[in-house]
Amino acid sequence: MYIYLQKNIGMEETLVDREGYPRADIDIYQVRTARHNIICLQNDHKSIMKEIEEALHNLHARDKDKRQRDEAEAKVEALQCNQTLPDAFAKVDAVTPGSPASMCGLQVGDEIIAFGSVNTNNFQTLQNIATVVQHSEGKPLSVTVVRDGKSVHLGLTPQRWNGKGLLGCNIIPIKR
Repeated sequence: MYIYLQKNIGMEETLVDREGYPRADIDIYQVRTARHNIICLQNDHKSIMKEIEEALHNLHARDKDKRQRDEAEAKVEALQCNQTLPDAFAKVDAVTPGSPASMCGLQVGDEIIAFGSVNTNNFQTLQNIATVVQHSEGKPLSVTVVRDGKSVHLGLTPQRWNGKGLLGCNIIPIKR
């Protein structure tokens, strides 16, 4: 791209005649001012392009770092998923809609591996769960279930509601 400032005068043409005198057919001051402005704009353009290039490099470096962190987290998560879950001691047989159990997200078929202080190691009978429920009325309980092969943590608050009991679900023991 070639820029003409005046009468075939661009950025490179000489502003003096063969004898070294300023040319009379052009406005020297206007050409020099225009050349100066163009050079300033070119310098500004170079500076902005350099900033853009650095920003793009930083952006892609951050993207690469994030991708590596995500891959590492995925590997850790996959290892955790591969760890065996404890054996469930009880199973949810029924959940009444609108009950505290349904409100916390408990679903039919969930296998219970922890219910408050009751877990696989200390569970003996369903009376263990009933005792925890009675002593925790109005207080949130941590319930951990196995759903679709994954451990799911729920917060269940036993409380009086329109239906029977404090939970609104039926739990049956699993024979092992």
